[in-house]
Amino acid sequence: MGKTKNIVLALTALMIAGSLSACDDGRSGAEGAAKQLASSLAALDVGSLAVDGKDAAAANEQLKAVFAALDPAKPSVESGAVKLDGDKATFPLNFTWKIGTAEWKYTSQAALKKSGDKWAVQWATTLLEPDLKEGEVLDKAITPPARAEILGAGDAKLISYRPVVYVGIDKTTIGSADPAASAAKLAQVVGVDEAAYVKQVQASGPQAFVSAITLRQDGRPITDQQIAAIPGARAIPDSLPLAPTRTFARAVLGSVAEASAEQIQKAGGALKAGDVVGTGGLEEQYDAQLRGQDGVSIKVRPPGMTDDQLKAAKPDPRRVLFSVDTKPGDPLKTTLDPRLQQLAEDTLAGVGPASAIVALRPSTGAVLAAASGPGSNGYNTAMLGQYAPGSTFKIVDSLALIRNGMTPDSKVDCTPTITVDGRTFKNAEGYPASSLGSVTLRDAFAHSCNTAFISSRDKVSQAQLESAAHSLGLAVQTPKLGTDAFLGSIPGNADGTEHAASMIGQGKVLLSPLAAAVMAASVAHGAPVSPQLVLNQGSVSPSAGATPTASGSPSSSASPAASPLASQPDKPVTPAEAAALNDMMRAVVTSGHAGFLASVPGAPVGAKTGTAEFGNDNPPKTHAWIVAVHGDLAVAVFVEDGGLGATTSGPLLKSFLTAAG
Repeated sequence: MGKTKNIVLALTALMIAGSLSACDDGRSGAEGAAKQLASSLAALDVGSLAVDGKDAAAANEQLKAVFAALDPAKPSVESGAVKLDGDKATFPLNFTWKIGTAEWKYTSQAALKKSGDKWAVQWATTLLEPDLKEGEVLDKAITPPARAEILGAGDAKLISYRPVVYVGIDKTTIGSADPAASAAKLAQVVGVDEAAYVKQVQASGPQAFVSAITLRQDGRPITDQQIAAIPGARAIPDSLPLAPTRTFARAVLGSVAEASAEQIQKAGGALKAGDVVGTGGLEEQYDAQLRGQDGVSIKVRPPGMTDDQLKAAKPDPRRVLFSVDTKPGDPLKTTLDPRLQQLAEDTLAGVGPASAIVALRPSTGAVLAAASGPGSNGYNTAMLGQYAPGSTFKIVDSLALIRNGMTPDSKVDCTPTITVDGRTFKNAEGYPASSLGSVTLRDAFAHSCNTAFISSRDKVSQAQLESAAHSLGLAVQTPKLGTDAFLGSIPGNADGTEHAASMIGQGKVLLSPLAAAVMAASVAHGAPVSPQLVLNQGSVSPSAGATPTASGSPSSSASPAASPLASQPDKPVTPAEAAALNDMMRAVVTSGHAGFLASVPGAPVGAKTGTAEFGNDNPPKTHAWIVAVHGDLAVAVFVEDGGLGATTSGPLLKSFLTAAG
């Protein structure tokens, strides 16, 4: 019985083996060879393949020559279904090239021939591209689009193409002069590092133009005569996307520059050497929208034609295999008013510490100016700065007190000092003795009595302060802004001295100048104002107001609360509440610290000054603040380490409002 079973099993095995042998028509080997060819073409290296009809090394050399102009791009190649015909096989090869932002797809046909137990590639030029003939290679042309403009209010051109000159040494025109000597003279004239520029010129080839500096054509300090006096020196005219001046709104708008090697590497083929990209601000954030898309053309170069012959040939003898038209960038529209922005920058021109002026349109939330002074050293203090707001925050305190039953005429106690849990708080230096005692909330606000507001802390919880801040647009998400900003940090929980400090805009309460302007604008508008800067955000989704950046940390010792921004105020300020706050802000001008604003022409001005201590010095350093409303204009002025708000920021505000008209 056992022998019979073994015989049956053996016969079954022979039948299966025979069946497999009969089915093995070479398909698996052909399919493997097809996939190997596809992967080798994708790597642009067929040197290790079995090739029929051409030496493998020669085939590899031809492959690299055909596609040399497409470097550094490599194709994605997939083999299709294999068709067998005895010892021959055919199949399609599906190529996909990514050239910049364009995608070129085509299908060629490949053939294999079996010799013994191996399949060899039947080499043909058309295997690489179906329309290619023997000896032909590909050419690539990239046509960059003109970068789109950044526009301001009324479509004013904030950043647009403006004439420049590239000043440098042209080694083709230097003649017998010493390139190093010419480079040294030019470096001295234009003010660049002499040793570095001389080294750069010496290292360049005999046909090179080595740029030393790029200058705006308008008002350039280096004349053509000065340049012409140096052998080989030239000024080549061109144009670049530039703001009206080198500093105009630079921290907000950003600038453009040639893409760095790191940016090119990260772009995955979307950038190449010489491309202009945004650096910082809106130029970087909206770079894809502004830059547009390159035009791409892939052509077949006839065998043996040189570049000079191609340039001379009319018409162009090359066949076009693939082309994509240039897609221009889309202009970015903003609300910035160029006149007010320049006025704000001019107003801050002589301020040493970091500083800012922000102007908003309360009726719409439009950001009309967001200027950071020269002391900010290029940082966007106006929108990203994080500072204790001092007594400007009493606008929030007052709203919370009004909601708890007080009015501008309610009485509060203004004492010289007040002690909370062992910590003594006092009023600002020089506080008038005539304003001490039992005074109205309006008078305490107008003269900025710290002790009166701190003594009222039991009437207002920290959570109510936070709610009132949200009601005025602080620490609230700003989806219309269109760029990153710090909209405030107001803790919802604080006790003892921390709660007392919050009542005078200290402790952990932080605002940016933009946030302070939003607060004032909400009072003027009678409803929370959501600021708007970019009018056509498109698909870009900035984290506006969402996350304070480390580089924006203030010089105060306070740190931002970790709580996320509110999506919207749960209890927006009402017109009646805003009217009471407007009444109190007007009193600051008519009877308080900001009487100097009474002479500003036009609509009556309402204001609130602020002085915020920071650091560990004794006496402490202070930030100087003032916010104001003037018709349909809300303005915040800030000076870091500026002393008193009324004496430092106040005159800057008066100058700005008077000139703004």
